[in-house]
Amino acid sequence: MRFVHTADWQLGMTRYFLNGEAQPRYSAARRDAVAELGRVAADTGAEFVVVAGDVFEHNQLAPRDVSQSLEAMRTIGVPVYLLPGNHDPLDASSVYTSPLFVAECPDNVSVLDRAGVREVRPGLELVAAPWTSKAPSSDPVAGVLEGLSGDGVTRVVVGHGGVDIFVPDKERPSLIRLAALEAAVDRGAVHYVALGDKHSRMQVGSTGRIWYSGSPEVTNYDDIEMDPGHVLIVDIDEDDPARPVTVEPRKVGRWRFVTLRRGVDSDRDVADLDINLDLLPDKERTVVRLALTGSLTVTDKAALDTCLDKYARLFAALRVEDKQSDIAVVPADGEFDDLGIGGFAASAVDELVATARSDGDAADDARAALALLLRLSDRGVA
Repeated sequence: MRFVHTADWQLGMTRYFLNGEAQPRYSAARRDAVAELGRVAADTGAEFVVVAGDVFEHNQLAPRDVSQSLEAMRTIGVPVYLLPGNHDPLDASSVYTSPLFVAECPDNVSVLDRAGVREVRPGLELVAAPWTSKAPSSDPVAGVLEGLSGDGVTRVVVGHGGVDIFVPDKERPSLIRLAALEAAVDRGAVHYVALGDKHSRMQVGSTGRIWYSGSPEVTNYDDIEMDPGHVLIVDIDEDDPARPVTVEPRKVGRWRFVTLRRGVDSDRDVADLDINLDLLPDKERTVVRLALTGSLTVTDKAALDTCLDKYARLFAALRVEDKQSDIAVVPADGEFDDLGIGGFAASAVDELVATARSDGDAADDARAALALLLRLSDRGVA
């Protein structure tokens, strides 16, 4: 038996740092990753798809987002089982019970809206642990495991949330207890645990049967999400009483959120950064966060600004992270001697240079004025 394990689609997600038209393209890419599951299922012969929580970004979605999401699910073709998670819990305002969702939900899509066992076919069951609020008062999975025994039925647990071994706060009531999962696996009551909440692909514990699939499309930078953009193809050998499991990742995501940390202390460093940014492929689907440190002359800082302006127009987003960046701008000796100006204007430039070298409140304004002067004189072209 083969199926697709995925989670954390978070359809309707927005990212504040995306450039104007990049947000609609990013939203479309998240839906495209869902529709891509149809090809994955066909290529691998998957029997069904389980989505382990956070199908939607939240319960209050625009009607267009709901309709387009359901249409993407329709194209998958095989049965799709949706688990409400912490972003879209099955509460009074749930998107899953909205008139629009109910009216347009495709025949191949089912919501795992009750805790406990759901039969897929004779001999195969899903054990669902849906969230019914954003703040569960207990482990959302442990309760559905109670009473299950190794009776020859193949079972797949579908759960959502943080596992206790990854979280410092062990007293959080909503944590999933790994010991309970492994005990159910050990007694043969369940054979695979499909988890959602972590946006990176990750095995949990040592059984090889408990996994986070991660989000099928990236949601955060690569120093936070180590391995997003996958779904998992899960094989369970039902002919073997031990029900051995094989898990294979399949890449479906196309976007990247990249963090680049660079020291910039010279025009050579600025030129190297320009080359690195130029070499990044798929700029329309790439978000770049820069952490820049160093000390530059006004001329080199102007060249850096020109470089960043250029790539901000090419990437889906490019931003300098203020909290991780620190660039000192100090006018070099003789840096403004060849501007071809004299008299009052030259005296004004000398005064700006002196101010820019100070530590006073006006230093930043003076540096900005000098940088503008250089750019207007074509000295800041990267």
